[in-house]
Amino acid sequence: MDIKQEVTMQKRKLGKSNLEVSAIGLGCMGMSFAYGPPKDKQEMIYLIRAAVDRGITFFDTAELYGPFANEELVGEALAPFRNQVVIATKFGFDLSPDKDPRGMVGSPGLDSQPEHIKAAVEGSLKRLNVEAIDLLYQHRVDPDVPIEDVAGAVKDLIQAGKVKHFGLSEAGVKTIRRAHAVQPVTALQSEYSLWWRQPEAEVIPTLEELGIGLVPYSPLGKGFLTGAIDTNTTFDGSDARNTLPRFTADALKANQGLIDLLNRIAHQKQATPAQIALAWLLAQKPWIVPIPGITKLHRLDENIGAISVELMPEDLREIDTAAAQITVQGARYPEKFEQLSGR
Repeated sequence: MDIKQEVTMQKRKLGKSNLEVSAIGLGCMGMSFAYGPPKDKQEMIYLIRAAVDRGITFFDTAELYGPFANEELVGEALAPFRNQVVIATKFGFDLSPDKDPRGMVGSPGLDSQPEHIKAAVEGSLKRLNVEAIDLLYQHRVDPDVPIEDVAGAVKDLIQAGKVKHFGLSEAGVKTIRRAHAVQPVTALQSEYSLWWRQPEAEVIPTLEELGIGLVPYSPLGKGFLTGAIDTNTTFDGSDARNTLPRFTADALKANQGLIDLLNRIAHQKQATPAQIALAWLLAQKPWIVPIPGITKLHRLDENIGAISVELMPEDLREIDTAAAQITVQGARYPEKFEQLSGR
């Protein structure tokens, strides 16, 4: 099947905030960080601009990615399109030179002290070359700083015109409520996909109640749900997936049933497994905006094609019934990093 097709990009609003973005965003992390060596900068600039050309208006980065290099890349790539796009970035790690900056694979040093947040934002504004950050997330909840202080610092930045919207990442429902009471939260970014459905229990109902959008990262299971990864796949030595329990050979073999399910539905819909995985997410709530990461143009076109895949109620029931029979094996992260999630 030719996955490049003319697809009219739809728009979605993140909760009650009226922040309107393309129904699918673009996660830019892998261009600079976590999945092997950084990619060629000019190629990635071309790719980001190709995404704009195809109607994507929502781009995700963070100071951690690189560190710093990804914000610089995104800032340069989107410079000609300032008024057409929404850029999200994140704070919350101590990236001073004497600390391990590779928070996802090393020892993450958290820092959400208000003064650190304000200093981090100044750095992000320069690297992104913007006057205001459209959406600013706390990257991970810092147990040493009351979330009210974090929300208060972001509120100050919003009042100063340096930030437009406040977001959280991988926060639990109590933290979300406490933060939202100080400064309304526009979006929660958390992992959510067919192989990580924990947000359905408490988080998604809370977001719906409060009018907060959900931005699923790793909506394709860090590549697994595309069907392109199996027990024979090897990753570059610097690829973070080498450290993830869910990517051991035993876990990949045990989780193959999810790929079989996606392949079956994809065949029915004349689509690809990745398109079904994204279409499934889009069908869950109208305020969910996944941000799949890509480094190749054909994957960009494939992901955008998910917009035109219509999953009917009976399709969703079939997927849910089949998925309920599959017990996903392997933790998402090593224990020391998993502890940073869901606080």
